[in-house]
Amino acid sequence: MNIIDESGILALSTRLQRLSEQLRKDGALFYKSYGIDFEPKWFPVIYTLYHKEVLSVVEIANEIGYTHPSTISLLKELEKQKLIRSKKDKIDERKRLLQLTAKGQELIEQMKPVWDVMKQALSEIADNQNNLLQAINEAENKIVHQSFLQRALQLKSEEKQ
Repeated sequence: MNIIDESGILALSTRLQRLSEQLRKDGALFYKSYGIDFEPKWFPVIYTLYHKEVLSVVEIANEIGYTHPSTISLLKELEKQKLIRSKKDKIDERKRLLQLTAKGQELIEQMKPVWDVMKQALSEIADNQNNLLQAINEAENKIVHQSFLQRALQLKSEEKQ
């Protein structure tokens, strides 16, 4: 066990990042094993547009839960790869509407069988005594009601009293 593992809850963010990086790395290698050149970081946008077809930048950011700048960065990469395209909204010229290109749609069709296998493998990983996915949902719901920062500041102010 290393010092990060030993630090327990204090390293929660670090350990979640470590887990995320391992899953992304393995995911990229698994896509590659099917001959698919795909970065797992693109998944939230591609998957969202596959289900919602046409969305604005703000709508995509809200759907995937990323900040506006992070979303813009992903969208630029995907446009460069010609997996998505944007057009101006006819009602609001300032708004960009995004959708999958034909190349993006073809990619989805290639990835569907891969996703089925990934779901099985990830289910095996998450299906443990504490059910990882359920625990993540519960933690995210708590953060929606009161963020980590709000909780820490509250504890700090209570400590001073």
